[in-house]
Amino acid sequence: MYSFAYDKPASLSDVLARLAAGGQPLAGGQTLIASLKQRLAQPETLVDLAGIAELRGIRREGQSLVIGAMTRHEDVAGSAEVQQAIPALAALAGGIGDRQVRAMGTLGGSVANNDPAACYPSAVLGLGATVHTNRRQIAADDFFQGLYTTALEAGEIITAIQFPIPQRAAYAKFRQPASRFALVGVFVAQTASGARVAITGAGNGVFRHAGLEAALSRSFTPEAVEGVAVDAGELNADLHASAAYRAQLIKVQTQRAVRQAHG
Repeated sequence: MYSFAYDKPASLSDVLARLAAGGQPLAGGQTLIASLKQRLAQPETLVDLAGIAELRGIRREGQSLVIGAMTRHEDVAGSAEVQQAIPALAALAGGIGDRQVRAMGTLGGSVANNDPAACYPSAVLGLGATVHTNRRQIAADDFFQGLYTTALEAGEIITAIQFPIPQRAAYAKFRQPASRFALVGVFVAQTASGARVAITGAGNGVFRHAGLEAALSRSFTPEAVEGVAVDAGELNADLHASAAYRAQLIKVQTQRAVRQAHG
């Protein structure tokens, strides 16, 4: 690990001032700390966001849930508000990593990192959420831009994410057993404007599937998925699974998610 300065400001304005001076934000640290240990990152200053109360919390605003960026996975999973309004989101949070990861990892940190196999990006994209930052609001469809890449600019941090409450939704994840990341994860949501399907673990970042969305918008049933073609040409292939296997898993996990959504 390279040497660095550590700063823990007490207000959001102090955080932003330190980031403007070149500091690196530290959320839950589940990815960044490992990168530091492996000398894959070399920040001069870490700016810890853990002390900023206004970045935490869960509240309902009309037909949406607003969740602070520094809200821990375990708090999302255990929230009665989330369990009642969007149970699929609570279940997703409860299946991330292990207990230690859920106790430290944060919603904003996961979404900002945009790991191609992370769970939260599929919920953000699948629900058509809005990412709130210290500067603006960004629609989910505009936020994720590929492998570890988002629309965030230098000095910009996520402050909260606003999730519309769907008619029904579910998340089905086929885990890589060692890491517990998604080999393929599918988040489905039925909304007043149609179905949304977001897939993680299978490609170069989270993505929507137009064919699955069209089929499920016509009939939100597992049977509607059977005739949909999933092209393996743009999917990942590695020692864990071939692209063709991931393509088949997308259909299987979509059907499982739809069944879960129906209870």
